[in-house]
Amino acid sequence: MKKYEILIVDDVSENIKVAISILKNDNYNFSYAHDGKSAIEVLKTKRFDLILLDVMMPGIDGFHLCKIIKNSPAIKDTPIIFLTAKTDIDSVAQGFELGAVDYVTKPFHPQELKSRVANHLELYRFRKELTLKNKELHHEIKDVKHKHFTDLEIAQKEILYILTDIMESDSGETACHVKRVAMISRELAILEGNLLEEDIKMIYLAAPLHDIGKILVDNSILHKPGKLSVDEFEVMKKHPMNAVNILKKSDRKLIKAAKIIAYEHHENWDGSGYPQGLKGEDIHIFGRIVAIADVLDALTNERSYKKAWTFEEATKFIMQNSGVKFDPRLVSLFIDHLEIFKEILEADRCH
Repeated sequence: MKKYEILIVDDVSENIKVAISILKNDNYNFSYAHDGKSAIEVLKTKRFDLILLDVMMPGIDGFHLCKIIKNSPAIKDTPIIFLTAKTDIDSVAQGFELGAVDYVTKPFHPQELKSRVANHLELYRFRKELTLKNKELHHEIKDVKHKHFTDLEIAQKEILYILTDIMESDSGETACHVKRVAMISRELAILEGNLLEEDIKMIYLAAPLHDIGKILVDNSILHKPGKLSVDEFEVMKKHPMNAVNILKKSDRKLIKAAKIIAYEHHENWDGSGYPQGLKGEDIHIFGRIVAIADVLDALTNERSYKKAWTFEEATKFIMQNSGVKFDPRLVSLFIDHLEIFKEILEADRCH
C-alpha cells in the first residue's frame, strides 16, 4: 500500500507532536512547518495527500495560506483540514468558503482526529484514481477517433510491441518500467505545448524501446548487483549505438522515432552525455523528454544495484540537474505538475 503524505502546519510544536502521536500509522508519512512561509517552501517541492492547517499563526495565518494553496493549480485540490480553537460559526464558515474540507477543534479528541483524517485521505485517493482513469479513457477515445492506420502502420505497431517484449525479457528492463516511461513521456510531451498530436503519440509508442540496445549487452553486466567497473560501463555505454544498428533499416516514422529516443536519451543538456556529446537543443526533443521519464522511474524503483528512492528524492535530483543533465524548460514543467507524475508512479499497472 502506498504511504499517505501529510503536512501539519502549526506554530506550536507541542500541537504538531500531539497530532503525530495520535495519527501515528505505518501508512502515514509526516512533514511539518511552524509557519505559513515555511509551509509554502515545503509545498514548492513536495506533494501531499492532506494538509492539517492551524488557523491562528503569526505572519501568514491559516486562512491566508489556504487562499494561496487554493490559487495554486498544482496543489489546489489537496484537502485541507483546519485545526482551530475557534468554534464560532463565522470562523467555521470562513474556513469552508476558502475551500477546506473539514475542521478539528483543539485540544484534539484522538478518535475524532483519526477518523476525519482517514476519511478525507480515502476520499482524496478515490478522486485521484477517478481523475487518472478518466484521463486514460480520454486518451483511448482520442486514439479511436483518430485511428486511420493503414495495414503498414498497424504492422509497425505490432513490430514495436514484439521488440518491447524481447527487451523486457532480455535487457533487464521490466514491463512495468517501460510502460511507466511511456506514460510519463506522454504527459511531459503534452505539457511541452509545441508538439503535434502525432508526435505525442509517436513518443508514447516509441518510448518503451529507449533501452532496446541493452539486449546486446552481456547479462553479467546488466544484472551486476554492484557498481560497474570502468570497462563494464564503457560496454554499457554502447547500448544507444546498438539500438541504432537494430532499428536503422527502417525509415518508417514510428521506428525512426524509436531510434532517435534510443540513441539520444543519455545525452545531457550541458554536453556531458553520451554517445555523441550533444548539447542543449541539438538533442532531439523526443530524447530530452524520455531522458527525464527514464531517470524518474529508474530512481524511484529498486534495481539490482540500488534501492528505490522516494519520489521527493528523485524530484530533488532532477531539479538539481536542470541545465546539467536535463532541459531546464522541461524540468520546470515537471516541477509545476508533480502530482501527475507521482500518480503514474503510484498506480499499479504491472498486471
